[in-house]
Amino acid sequence: MIINILTLFPDMFDGFLNNSIIKRAIAKEAVEVKIINIRDYTLDKYGRVDTAPIGGGAGLVLKCQPIVDCLRQNNLMDTHKILMSPRGKTYKQSDAKTYKNCPELTIICGHYEGVDERINEYVDELVSIGDYILTGGELGAMVISDSIIRLLDGAISNESLNEESFEDNLLEYPQYTEPDDFEGKKVPNILYTGNHTAINKFRRKESLRLTKKYRPDLYEKHNFTKQDLKLVDELNKSIDEPKWLTDALNKGKKFTK
Repeated sequence: MIINILTLFPDMFDGFLNNSIIKRAIAKEAVEVKIINIRDYTLDKYGRVDTAPIGGGAGLVLKCQPIVDCLRQNNLMDTHKILMSPRGKTYKQSDAKTYKNCPELTIICGHYEGVDERINEYVDELVSIGDYILTGGELGAMVISDSIIRLLDGAISNESLNEESFEDNLLEYPQYTEPDDFEGKKVPNILYTGNHTAINKFRRKESLRLTKKYRPDLYEKHNFTKQDLKLVDELNKSIDEPKWLTDALNKGKKFTK
């Protein structure tokens, strides 16, 4: 996969591309990320890419010419083109799964007060990462790129992907590390039993509980299985240790702490 990022500030991406999962994915050739400087394509003799808005107003607006010429001269007109914009749809995990199947994706970073309205006619989608104001689209482009790259084959393990938040509209279950007891806060005993069936059921129940508590909007969209409904019933009845959990704790042999 190829991801092209059009920006006025290419240096912002140095750390992003040279660390952690992104760096490994690039090294494995799972993805190629091209950072393209819009300023290189301006025809302005002073190197300007922006100007004051026609009709007056605060700030500066990016011109059409540098962006459109950048797209054309890099043969990007036939790629799937995204413009980072507060007007766009709010980015979701489902979008990352869709974009990862694009052979080539182009992300255009706006900056300053905005971009010339006519740029919208040269892109396929307007996308926003949330209802807040940033100085430019660079951070949004990193967010989108990161969410896509980690889904590509070889970037991270499939097991990690299958158990993440937002899969099936549920948040991920709680994770714990040693020590077992930290300032009186203990790791649930069920996780020490070695009974993976019971552990998986416990984790599913926790996912349901956390999603209902923190993201009721996702909870309402979840497609509940028969097992989910039983677990929800336990949660609603405040059953701390249902029979399946008690049996697992009684039969399981706890590891030495």
